[in-house]
Amino acid sequence: MDANFSKTHLPDKVRKFTEPKQSLKAVHGGRMKQEPTSSCCEFELMRYEAKKDEPSSLTERLSPRSPLQMLLATRSGELSRDHSAPRHSASASSSPRLSENYKSRDSSFIGRQVVWCGDASVLNGRGERECVAGLDSTVTGVCNGNYKGGMGERISMATDIVAELADSLAKTGVEDGELSYKGQGRKLDDAQSAEEIVKDIEEFEGLQALRMEGNTVGVEAAQAIAKALETKSDFKRCYWSDMFTGRLRAEIPPALNSLGDALMLAGARLTVLDLSDNAFGPDGVKGIEKLLKSTACFTLQELRLNNCGMGIGGGKILAASLIQCHKQSSEKNEPLSLKVFVAGRNRLENDGATALAQAFQLMGSLEEVHMPQNGINHPGVTALASAMQHNPRLRILNLNDNTFTEKGAVAMAQALKHLHGIQVINFGDCLVRPEGAKAIAESVSEGLPILKELNLSYGEITADAALAVVEAVKNKDQLEKLDLNGNYLGEDGCKAVKDCMEGVNMISLLGSLSDDEGEPEDDEDEDEEDNDEDDDDDDDDDEDDVDEEEIEEEEEEEENSSSNNNKPSTPVSAPRPPDVSSFLSFPSPDKLLKLGAKRALLVQQQVDVTDARKTAEAFLKIASVYKEENDDVKNAVLDTIDALLSNAFSTPSFQGYSFVSILLVLLGLIKSEDKIKPVVVVPGHLHALEHVVRQDYFPKENVAVLEAFMSRSNKSLESCGNARIGLQSTLQRVRSQS
Repeated sequence: MDANFSKTHLPDKVRKFTEPKQSLKAVHGGRMKQEPTSSCCEFELMRYEAKKDEPSSLTERLSPRSPLQMLLATRSGELSRDHSAPRHSASASSSPRLSENYKSRDSSFIGRQVVWCGDASVLNGRGERECVAGLDSTVTGVCNGNYKGGMGERISMATDIVAELADSLAKTGVEDGELSYKGQGRKLDDAQSAEEIVKDIEEFEGLQALRMEGNTVGVEAAQAIAKALETKSDFKRCYWSDMFTGRLRAEIPPALNSLGDALMLAGARLTVLDLSDNAFGPDGVKGIEKLLKSTACFTLQELRLNNCGMGIGGGKILAASLIQCHKQSSEKNEPLSLKVFVAGRNRLENDGATALAQAFQLMGSLEEVHMPQNGINHPGVTALASAMQHNPRLRILNLNDNTFTEKGAVAMAQALKHLHGIQVINFGDCLVRPEGAKAIAESVSEGLPILKELNLSYGEITADAALAVVEAVKNKDQLEKLDLNGNYLGEDGCKAVKDCMEGVNMISLLGSLSDDEGEPEDDEDEDEEDNDEDDDDDDDDDEDDVDEEEIEEEEEEEENSSSNNNKPSTPVSAPRPPDVSSFLSFPSPDKLLKLGAKRALLVQQQVDVTDARKTAEAFLKIASVYKEENDDVKNAVLDTIDALLSNAFSTPSFQGYSFVSILLVLLGLIKSEDKIKPVVVVPGHLHALEHVVRQDYFPKENVAVLEAFMSRSNKSLESCGNARIGLQSTLQRVRSQS
């Protein structure tokens, strides 16, 4: 051992070492007692320096680096693999984290000087403790046997290296080959604004994932980032949700094209593609179409496109891309085996769901499917049910807030018989109705041994059907939750359900029944008639998808007339009038146009304008089909809304303030004590509202209220991009003029 080194130079709680070139390790606790004498305190942070002539590569590793390089070396354990420094971890209580994405797994710190501290804190010159945020493990110092500095050199936490590293940690999270800018709210308009990100990507060897959630990326910035990704062959995971807030819809496809082209050029093999909460519509799907068909997606396991406004057109493009990808990958003996598919709140409707069902059936590898709030009724549900039978490894099926009716529920019940590994079934708010619930109960009873959650809430289920469900789950040992809230059980039915669950010691697994609707008011015959009418509405929806529907109906009527000419007691059927109730149940642009020139009058007659809630709901349903690029649809929407609201606001008993309040509740901007469920906010809602506030019939005293709420931070509003900006501008202008 070097003569200059003395054991007395080390603090008592530091393990003494006896051989040169050994690593120094702090004993648990890792610091001197905090007992300042006069104006001084014992030193608990000491600095050791490596010899410049170190025979190993340590000297090179201790050369100056950027903070990011130091961090990457630390994360990879570069130093610790060459020097077997024993480690210990500081207690969790003394290790605050600076970044949610940074989790230190290695206690070696690499910089120009190797520093050691007993835990993630030091004492400054005043005897006050300061924390080194982000360093949640003991930092091990490497000593070559030459200890310099006598009793040690007092240094502040804010050394250049630590400060610089902390600054980088604050800006960037790094975890398992992942570079994260999540939630930083960066506005990246051009290459210059993306310069830092580009540099970090270029310097990150082995980059596997890039998180850009919560930033807004323009076309030029996307192109610059894409250029940096062109060499990242190890890239696997794209976390790019909510990264186009405030961008024109036309900007998104070229930005996505640039990023996709870069990944293909790099030879990346993606496992995760998350583009949720980007309101890019069908055109946005076109922006990733080429990527989805490429070899980069042959290995894709998770595809997340929640709340993207794809619509029927986007759903069809997506389905075709997945089918093509599966075909091409199968030819290479590596068939696409998607495991997780998420596409809630996309207005896929029957056609979009049916197209995707074909892709699902072809792949047969799905483990999770999440497609809530898509306006799918029984034809689409039936198609999905058929596809699910070919995905035997399915664990989670979430179709919440679509409209099954009995037909769809029975079809889905048949599919469940093939899904022995399913764990979570969410058919809440799907109107499965009594017969549908009984069919599902039968499938649950006969199989599904590892079922954990079953949600049949808000399904118009009666007490006898609910009891059948309870009977079906009582032998499910792994059940964690049963949700039957919001149905038609009645007081006695609720009690019976609770008693039954309590009788098998499962009462704790039963969700609340606080929103039960009570027993049905109509008798059984009327209920059956209602069900038949609803099914007819669903059938009408199917017919609406056929362009020549009206011609076919006229031909049918003519045939009926001629065949009944010899039956004078039976009047000839008149052509079926446009169905306003069908439109309001499942709005679509096509249905609105087919209501004809009298659509405004028909809607007025259908909606009770003395009821503020019904009026607000009707307004949002009509506005939801608004299309800025289609003048016929746009004019039909605005004319119908003008007729409805001008009539409402001119009615003496109509409460304007109640209308505005309920509208804000339905848009998800304020909470309701009545538990009114918010709608899926789409740009059409805001475009239509912008038109309404400019009209003479709309009370100007309500403008300030709307302006206040529209200026709040809200994810749903932000996803509407320019529609929100236009509404805010109009509200401000109208208020200033009034």
